[in-house]
Amino acid sequence: MRTVSSKIRSLGVAVLVIAGLAYVLKARTASAVDAVSPAEARAIAKEAYIYGYPLVDSYRVEYAYFVDRNNPEFKAPWNQITNIPRVFTPADVAVQTPNSDTPYSWLGLDLRAEPIVLTLPPMDRKDRYFSVQFTDAYTFNFDYLGTSTSGNKGGTFMVVGPDWKGDTPKGVQRVIHSETEFVVVVFRTQLFNAADLDNVKEIQSGYKAQTLSSYLGTSAPQVPPQIDFMKPISAAEQKTLLEFFNELNFVLQFCPTNPSETDLMARFAKIGVDAGKTFDPSKLTPEMKAAFEQGRADAFTEFAGGVKQMTEGKLTSGDLFGTREYMKNNYLNRWLGTIGIYGNSKQEAMYPIYYVDSSGQKLNGANRYTLRFAPGQFPPVNAFWSLTMYELPASLLVANPINRYLINSPMLPQLKLDPDGGLTLLIQNESPGKDKEANWLPAPKGPYAMYMRLYWPKKEALDGEWTAPQVKHDQ
Repeated sequence: MRTVSSKIRSLGVAVLVIAGLAYVLKARTASAVDAVSPAEARAIAKEAYIYGYPLVDSYRVEYAYFVDRNNPEFKAPWNQITNIPRVFTPADVAVQTPNSDTPYSWLGLDLRAEPIVLTLPPMDRKDRYFSVQFTDAYTFNFDYLGTSTSGNKGGTFMVVGPDWKGDTPKGVQRVIHSETEFVVVVFRTQLFNAADLDNVKEIQSGYKAQTLSSYLGTSAPQVPPQIDFMKPISAAEQKTLLEFFNELNFVLQFCPTNPSETDLMARFAKIGVDAGKTFDPSKLTPEMKAAFEQGRADAFTEFAGGVKQMTEGKLTSGDLFGTREYMKNNYLNRWLGTIGIYGNSKQEAMYPIYYVDSSGQKLNGANRYTLRFAPGQFPPVNAFWSLTMYELPASLLVANPINRYLINSPMLPQLKLDPDGGLTLLIQNESPGKDKEANWLPAPKGPYAMYMRLYWPKKEALDGEWTAPQVKHDQ
């Protein structure tokens, strides 16, 4: 029988071995970062933050919508469509700058096992606009279906992941290829007025999603491994916590590296930003932790510069959304797009944004403003246009006594035109009086921004021949 002392010695050895292994693992984790200087780590952290913010921000929404059943924003599990038979209101807070013109339907795609087949119903009227937007985990809008692309007659389409190889099944009109395994699909269906809601509900009920095996009536493939989805940090924490990089590593494992980014990923790996790896900020030395935080601050300086360009009109929403090819891997512009995450590519919708008035002063509910469309100068669109109010800094819809969050072209018959046929909108916090409320867009008491939306813009809008009128301070 072993003596007590020998047992203690054995236990001591075991403790030392475990401690040694822990030290080695920690040293290995740290060495990947410590191999670079703090200056280089700061530069790479800045790049990785700019690159990764959209991926992390989109994952936050995906988790709320398709994973966390206890979240009040939960929509449906992956590969199941959920229809929202109403427009967005101030109670909807997961997505920044939501539109309130088109009831949404949402679909989160998990393409790891097999493709998903989408069926779209024909629209009930030729002038009803709808769109189906496909956004990958990188937040590139990689494809569209709908009025402007596939028409209003409906059809059957198939969405496939990065590893899929096969023939187009009979009855499928087109195959849509995603470079990531998870995809957010946003359906927008135009609502003309409150009485039109039942028609929209009927259309939404015709949107269908099914696995390819279900569509073909064949056996389903092997179920992929269950994912232990990481609980995301909050939108506020994305800006303050270095755990951001650990979440980025989690998301990257579902995003096969694009050939154009092979060198970039190798550079990120130098500081521990690597698909599927654990990034533990507590293992950073004080110097390296400071370098990462400085890199993040440098990234926000770049972001502020981009916002300034947007305010000055040097950068438009059309620069912030699109395919990978269109965006040309401009990661700062992609990050700026998270101000209105899941915004449309410009061919589908344009978003002139108002942050300041005609004198360059930031918009604020303490002031009264007017926005006038001269006769014949309404936004040129094939579908419709709108102007929506958002309070800052949250970029959410504004609660108000008349429950009006926007003014759009379907409302024109209820608005009061100027004597010359133009239209003047009144933008202020308090009512301009009952006789003028028809043209009133309520504002919050503090700072805000307004987004104009041009759905299916015409050539003169895309080419810059038409420009949005300026907001004027009403003295």
